[in-house]
Amino acid sequence: MSMFHLIYAIWVLLSVSCFIVVVCASWCPYPIFQQSNQQFEQKTDQFWVFSEQTGRWVEAQLPYDLLSCVNGDCRKVGSILQTEKKNTPEVSELEHKLDEQKISVENKDSSMEAEDVVLPQRKRISLTKISETSVWITGESGSIYEKFWNGMEWVIVPHDLPVSAGSAISVYVINQTILALSEAGNLYQQIRVQLGESSQPVWVEFTPTEPDKNILMMKSGVASHDGQRAYFCTKNGTLVELASAEPPRWTNHGQPGGANVAAIADAASTREVVYTISSAGDLYEYDRKSKPSWKRHIWQERTARAAPLMPSKGCSLPGLSGDHSESLFLLTKEGTLVERRLHQRKWKWVVHGRPQDQILTSITPALQDESSETSSISLFLTTSYGSVYEYRIPKQLGHVPNNQYPEVWKSHQHPLHAKAARGIAGLQLYVGRILFPLDDGRLAELHPLELGGESSGPSQPQNIRRKASTKYVWSILDVPESEGWNAEYCTEERGPRNCLAGIKDESEDSVISLVTGRRKQSQAQNHYLSVGASGGRLIQSSEEYNMPNNWISSNFRLRLMDEGKSFFLLTDDGLIFEYICIESVWIWLRHESSTAMKGILSKYNGSLFMVDTHGSMLLRERSGKELAWRNCTAGSKGRNVIGGQPWDGLPGQERKVTTEDTLFFVSKTGRLMKLMVSARKLKWKDCRNPPDAKVACIVDQELFRKNIVFVIGRNGRLYQYNKVTDLWHEHYHSQHLVLSQFPGTVIRPSLRTLSGSLFVLSREGGLVEYQWSSLYGWNWVEHGTPNRGVTLVGSPGPSFEGNKLFLIGSDGKVYLRYMDKKAWKWKDCGFPYVGNKPVEAHRHAGFQEEKVDCIDEDSASCLKKDQRTFGDLNIKCDSR
Repeated sequence: MSMFHLIYAIWVLLSVSCFIVVVCASWCPYPIFQQSNQQFEQKTDQFWVFSEQTGRWVEAQLPYDLLSCVNGDCRKVGSILQTEKKNTPEVSELEHKLDEQKISVENKDSSMEAEDVVLPQRKRISLTKISETSVWITGESGSIYEKFWNGMEWVIVPHDLPVSAGSAISVYVINQTILALSEAGNLYQQIRVQLGESSQPVWVEFTPTEPDKNILMMKSGVASHDGQRAYFCTKNGTLVELASAEPPRWTNHGQPGGANVAAIADAASTREVVYTISSAGDLYEYDRKSKPSWKRHIWQERTARAAPLMPSKGCSLPGLSGDHSESLFLLTKEGTLVERRLHQRKWKWVVHGRPQDQILTSITPALQDESSETSSISLFLTTSYGSVYEYRIPKQLGHVPNNQYPEVWKSHQHPLHAKAARGIAGLQLYVGRILFPLDDGRLAELHPLELGGESSGPSQPQNIRRKASTKYVWSILDVPESEGWNAEYCTEERGPRNCLAGIKDESEDSVISLVTGRRKQSQAQNHYLSVGASGGRLIQSSEEYNMPNNWISSNFRLRLMDEGKSFFLLTDDGLIFEYICIESVWIWLRHESSTAMKGILSKYNGSLFMVDTHGSMLLRERSGKELAWRNCTAGSKGRNVIGGQPWDGLPGQERKVTTEDTLFFVSKTGRLMKLMVSARKLKWKDCRNPPDAKVACIVDQELFRKNIVFVIGRNGRLYQYNKVTDLWHEHYHSQHLVLSQFPGTVIRPSLRTLSGSLFVLSREGGLVEYQWSSLYGWNWVEHGTPNRGVTLVGSPGPSFEGNKLFLIGSDGKVYLRYMDKKAWKWKDCGFPYVGNKPVEAHRHAGFQEEKVDCIDEDSASCLKKDQRTFGDLNIKCDSR
């Protein structure tokens, strides 16, 4: 035994030694020890970069700069260059073909990626048809507005709830009584109150109470098929019925045993029952005439796969399978269309499925023309990707087994550069015309060609005959400014936009509008481009990431605090001065700070937001009787910033403080940052940036259009961010027009209309106007430069009187761009001449005001005749 153990031990030692040698030879190759100063050698041109915008790896295009970013400060540390190759013609041709194939695949991937993005669930949008000429809409902003046909055109009538009520989520009409449901769960009734010679609609609270005086908070509701009663789902999961509005008669039907009421599927059944869905996905039926009143519908058919239902609204259709039959169409949580069918007193489940690679989210039944004989009934369903599908159901299908239907899915896709809202049912306006809410807050109508759209009024049923070959098209309808768009509210003045009865306007502009109205409206909507399709393109150069070092100080050195009373100024050394009027005397005050400041980015309710030399944003606010500093960047999700909004308000416009006030800034990495500032509770939100560009500067924040922030990308394109929908859009303009990275100026001739213009500079130094009017929509106007050899520098502005704009030329002169008899003109205002003696006088004795007339282009030589007139530093330009 001892000899055996000795041999075994020797064999184990030899095996371990051999293993160690092999491992060392494989892990520690000899050349490494021989070459300690080995350098990196690039042997390929294919490198991959992870895109944060798309969440995917994309191939880098060489040359590619390597950046090192620490706390938002990005610096170039190296570059990957293109290797030199000596290719034969055959190799070059092969590479060209491979590049074409790669571009084709990338375009396909990007388009597929844009189409396959699951949309967010909008929680406040709803559509309610009040009459043949009236549709009430609740927007994602929580506002209520009505689209009303006044006999001439569709006009927008506002019906917002009181501010104390909060946001609205739906509207109901019960026996000609209009009710609105708030997001908090309260019901409100609209009544008319006589005020003088006219009556005005007002909202009054209509929330029911239980016998023990507990208030019932509502979650959602539906109206019965005859419109005489309504059923509501409470936040406690019970079913409540409103049998009459005048006087109110409420009945609490409770909830099923062992379950709750998460949604009301349908209340328009011919059997006079109410279908509800529990949060577990089970279907229940409430029938007041039966005992027990609640019944559960169970999956029993072997051919039907049991699946939990989506707590959402369905639709019931009578007579599909024969006389006295009823079909209830529902959606499962997986997005599949199913039917609960009653035929010959027997219930059964039918699974209709769904289109390939789609998830269904809402059902809209199509209206049927009773005068025409149709062999099928259509359902229109929206998907989680924003498309609309039509499902045609042949009539009299009682003999057809499950899953034996022919191919009846038809895709209507979605409007160009817009998608249907996820989970929100459409509304049948008239036979063949269906209204859908869009994810970006607008509305879209799906209608037959040559019948429907914004300029088409109510349709008569006999004018439409349903055919399988009918071509359907999309028309995008504008919505009010509350949703961030351009539709103006109706007026009480006589004319085509009167709130009650439109009267034809015989003016020249109106005649042009009637002739070209549909074309102009279509062009206005086409100016908004979707930015999702170009999400895979990377920014290639570090120059597009980094702004000039003096960019902040050049554009944000001055900030008006109180009109006519106080403004702030930053010096080159970062010192803070305030020029303030106290008892009719103007004096300078210096404000101390621990660090030097580079710019004043915004003001709010008496506080200033400044950025220091380190990129941190500091808030200068009053705390009691003292002034204190507060570091906003150090807060949660805070960022280093390089820009803010250029202007805090328009002349004559009073800014009201609300609980939803926000300010926007540009981060050092080119992202748009939102800061909640109401009640001094500072909270940051990253609004990201357009997928194909970093943000260079903010052109305007909500002065030109409420809830919209206009920005210029570092690629020279104009974009907008919608606060309500959290979506980006690109504004169309020609490729040759490249905008400069300077803030802009807004001109609004009248605050009673949405018409106005954004003024920005082109990269070549010319003045560019982006104009909106309700007649012509969006238009780009290039104003050029004042003179040959003179370009415009810096940010345009300020503007005043709705038609005047100051700019600075490359020659150091101030130029005025003004409107005179509907024509834009230039005026040369010259520049202040500073001599040694006036400067010394100002340093010791203060400023002396002197008024100097502006000088036209043809009289610019007058400046050379007597420059002594311009000896004062505080020269003002009088345009008269």
